[in-house]
Amino acid sequence: QVQLVESGGALVQPGGSLRLSCATSGFTFSRYAMSWYRQAPGKERELVATLTSTGGSTNYADSVKGRFTISRDNTKSTVFLQMNSLKPEDTAVYHCNAARKIGSLLHDYWGQGTQVTVSS
Repeated sequence: QVQLVESGGALVQPGGSLRLSCATSGFTFSRYAMSWYRQAPGKERELVATLTSTGGSTNYADSVKGRFTISRDNTKSTVFLQMNSLKPEDTAVYHCNAARKIGSLLHDYWGQGTQVTVSS
């Protein structure tokens, strides 16, 4: 059974930091690209950051570049999102995603999300 379980979300003041974790099981983690998405109330889901299966390449939304860092530990099947200099507009539910294309089929899995609230 595939599981992705996010943790680390909290209420934090502007300028603060949080580290999100996504612990996974039930699939071969090291073969999947891992991403963090977020969705704020009334807004569409937004891709925040992506990390390739080997960890050799990353991609970030312009809105978080220089503030957020995605990383992974393949030995623990876990992906992280370090978030610094948080802003109120970072408030959202953050979801992790695992994706791998096998032939023409995209295999992807989602976690249930963790709430991040940035407010004074």
